[in-house]
Amino acid sequence: MPRFGLGVWRVEDEEAAQAVQWALETGYRMIDTAKVYKNEKGVGEGIRRSNIPREELFVTTKLWNDDQGYESALKAFDESLERLGLDYVDLYLIHWPVAGKYKDSWKALEEIYASGRAKVIGVSNFHQHHLEDLLTTATIKPMVDQIEIHPTLTQEPLRAYLEAEGIAVEAWSPLGQGKILETPKLIEIGQKYGKSAAQIIIRWHLQNDIIVIPKSVHESRIKENFDVFDFELTAEEIEQINALNIDERLGSDPDSFNF
Repeated sequence: MPRFGLGVWRVEDEEAAQAVQWALETGYRMIDTAKVYKNEKGVGEGIRRSNIPREELFVTTKLWNDDQGYESALKAFDESLERLGLDYVDLYLIHWPVAGKYKDSWKALEEIYASGRAKVIGVSNFHQHHLEDLLTTATIKPMVDQIEIHPTLTQEPLRAYLEAEGIAVEAWSPLGQGKILETPKLIEIGQKYGKSAAQIIIRWHLQNDIIVIPKSVHESRIKENFDVFDFELTAEEIEQINALNIDERLGSDPDSFNF
């Protein structure tokens, strides 16, 4: 699984197709979508426009809450594949821990994995207690947990648990939805390297061993976000960014979401 990719949350089909094409032409090889984003068709179109061999790409989509359960999850996965125009996805995630349903959903994902139509299976927005509960019945441990992480929500206890369990950590809203790009410390560190605050944050994720999928639909920003492999933050700078944490959740809490 690549450590860096493109997210396409809240992006319409045609805009998604163009963003995916730009990203793949820039050098991205991972694309993250979901049924609820309503742009799987656009993502598939962008992949086809790029003419990059399928085996070089890593495509993620997710099972939405309304489709959770064993039979309904299998059906939803087939429909996602059809919209994407793909024979398989590289990663399929349970989008949220819907109480009373995520264990049955996981059984479906295990079957999908066994069939080879998802090369990797995992979860999204699962706290430690959700995972511990899931593991009481799972025969395959989730391989990825995609959670909200950015410098003002570092989630260090959950990340430590995931690392101990051998579950890869992936960040959504890795740039804090843009709300932290004016943070003086991030700007200061960026000036040292000739980089933007966004590039500093992406580098912080990468050096913390967090898989990162910044979203953009602008070609210049897509290219800028990718330009983070020619410098390295110091241990002190990593700690300075860690210190920005205030446990500020911008999305819903997995313990209290209602959708």
